[in-house]
Amino acid sequence: MSRTRVGFDSAGIEIAAHLYLPDTGVSAPRPALVVGHPGTGVKEQTSGVYAQLMAERGFVTLAFDAAHQGESGGLPRGLEDPAQRVEDFKAAVSYLTTREEVDARRIGLLGICASGSYSLAATGGDHRVRAVATVSTADPSRQFRLGADGTQDPAVFQRLLDAAAQARTTAARGEDPGVMTMFPETAEQAETLGGQHGREGFEYYCTSRGEHERSAKTLAWESIDKLAFYDAFFAVPLIAPRPILQVIGEKAVTAWMAVEAHQRATGPKELHWIKGASHVDLYDKREFIDPAVDKLTDFFTSTLAK
Repeated sequence: MSRTRVGFDSAGIEIAAHLYLPDTGVSAPRPALVVGHPGTGVKEQTSGVYAQLMAERGFVTLAFDAAHQGESGGLPRGLEDPAQRVEDFKAAVSYLTTREEVDARRIGLLGICASGSYSLAATGGDHRVRAVATVSTADPSRQFRLGADGTQDPAVFQRLLDAAAQARTTAARGEDPGVMTMFPETAEQAETLGGQHGREGFEYYCTSRGEHERSAKTLAWESIDKLAFYDAFFAVPLIAPRPILQVIGEKAVTAWMAVEAHQRATGPKELHWIKGASHVDLYDKREFIDPAVDKLTDFFTSTLAK
């Protein structure tokens, strides 16, 4: 497997990416996958792991940093813009169609966590995508509005909207609006705020387990009102007759979002549960990633066949 740094344009923003090619070389155009990272993540974390493992299985893979994040361009930094995130996936598909190593008729999307929902939305609107799979599907809009487990007090999000509105007013006056801090100072504080799911997120993003210098620890306040009205699952019925696979940890508190997306799908669809795994376990723990990759390989080998 080889990895090359590449870039492409997404609505005028330069996107930084890594292109992975199988070790055996590419003697003829191959099926290809665009791999998207979780919210606040970067291509060097879990999306890079999946891109590498799928390249080892014979696919050309492209892991990229979302606009406004990681090494990609875009201001303000740390902006989570759902429409732009979907556009990034489509731009990545466009880039792959220009590569001689890629069979443009056999391109799939693989989204992890937040990119799971964005990859579903992108597939619904882009008929160049033949199949889509997700791992630990999460829709940031739903998660901010309703909480990771879907039971959040509505007042929590209303307070975030208040803060986002004030930030816009502050910026209009030429003052620094500040940023929204995503992680507290300790794992214990993260657990108090977000339960075991919050603690697992902290342990991945804020410790040596998975921390990366470019992984976002804050979000631009504009993200909140952009997320407020977005529904990444609205386009799911448009995916049919193309197939959908969602790989979910059986202990994931976020699983309700994957179930909702599954219920909206009108074509071939499958929920595949990984025994014993939580949402974040599927980011980096090989005892859970390996069976997930086995399932993804079977799915894309079949759906992206000539």
